[in-house]
Amino acid sequence: MNPQDPLSQLRDIHLPATGGFWPPAPGWWMLAVLLLVVLALAVTALLRRRRRNRWRRQALIALTELERKSEPTPAWFTSLNTLLKQAARECHPESRPQALSGHAWVEFLIATSPEGQTPERRWLEALVHAAWQPTVQADPGEAVRFARRWLGGQKC
Repeated sequence: MNPQDPLSQLRDIHLPATGGFWPPAPGWWMLAVLLLVVLALAVTALLRRRRRNRWRRQALIALTELERKSEPTPAWFTSLNTLLKQAARECHPESRPQALSGHAWVEFLIATSPEGQTPERRWLEALVHAAWQPTVQADPGEAVRFARRWLGGQKC
């Protein structure tokens, strides 16, 4: 190495050190905040939906219990009608379904049945009136199937 030669005193080209992992660039901060907001909104919507459909889950659990104890007695049909009225009160409070009985209750059940699944009026009347008659003409299995379809089709 010649001390008189200025080019020999130059160092080789070197790159600056990388910025490192932390702190992230402002764009990553904005993305993180956006993701947190979206996640919070999704969790809130999920909890709200779950809370709004709690009545349906409880009604289906009670219906399963009724199905397990199914028997063609007026008391059993009274319990089923009570369950349907409780569910109807949650989903259609403006109609005051808990005050309906007889033909008005049959009309309400037909009107609020899911589209394409309207039950036969004669059978539904037998289901509703079975609670007051000494001999039951309605089939408990068919009543449970109707109740399950009716509960599943309610849009609240």
